[in-house]
Amino acid sequence: MIRNFFRHIGEALKSIRRNGWMTMASVSAVTVTLTLVGIFLAVILNVSKIAEDIKSNVDVSVFVDIGTDEKGLDQLESELKALPGVTKVEFSSSEQEYQKLVDRLGDTWKLFEGDKNPLYDVFIVGADSTEATKAVQKSASKLNNVYKADYGGSSSDKIFTIAKNVRVWGSAAAVFLVFVAVFLISNTIRITIISRKREIQIMRLVGAKNGFIRWPFFLEGAFIGLLGSVIPILLVSFGYTQVFLMVTKSMLGNSYQLMTPDDLVLKLNVAMVAVGVIIGSIGSVLSMRRFLKI
Repeated sequence: MIRNFFRHIGEALKSIRRNGWMTMASVSAVTVTLTLVGIFLAVILNVSKIAEDIKSNVDVSVFVDIGTDEKGLDQLESELKALPGVTKVEFSSSEQEYQKLVDRLGDTWKLFEGDKNPLYDVFIVGADSTEATKAVQKSASKLNNVYKADYGGSSSDKIFTIAKNVRVWGSAAAVFLVFVAVFLISNTIRITIISRKREIQIMRLVGAKNGFIRWPFFLEGAFIGLLGSVIPILLVSFGYTQVFLMVTKSMLGNSYQLMTPDDLVLKLNVAMVAVGVIIGSIGSVLSMRRFLKI
């Protein structure tokens, strides 16, 4: 059995060499497909991660009416802590908010220093889920001494919508490219079957089993898929590492970061090899079902 398996491997490799141009076309199709699939997967996984990071970092800003005394602030803080789903309540005075603004936007804002400070005291309220955040915002806006409560809902919702669209359209494009690669591999295997038609007839006459005849074609498709995954693995591994280093520098100090190469590259490589072999195998099976009548 082991001897037969190595014979099948030899026949598959021989067939790959024999079908030169068609093999090259199929390998090229798989290479392009897997490169784009790898890029789509990297984008989809990172967009999903950043969306989840944003979800977990969305806080409600509760702006306090100007002139609210200490007693009113204490009461409001207690009421906010009592709301369902609240995980934290932090107070930031108008002076602290002003200093954050100056630190972020520069000394131009120093003209509002002192009594000219137009900012509100604010409570930063964290919740345990996106749904809880929306509920906390609605409830907090109805409390006494609250000017308004905001969580940047429209901006966050837009980001979540973009993330969803990227996942959907990226997956659709990847599926389309997989179908193209399967079609080309199927045609390559078809040419192999036609060129070995007489040999297959002789094997049938001497009593060769169906599996014995089919295995070389199946392995040929799998090898084409495997060969097609080599360049995408190198490109995506190197490319993602470089992109990660560049983007990380620009996002330094930000709470949202890309997935590290250690977390992502190995998973992408395994996925691309698996997809390549599966594409090749499916192409072989489809071709055998149509053209190899055994």
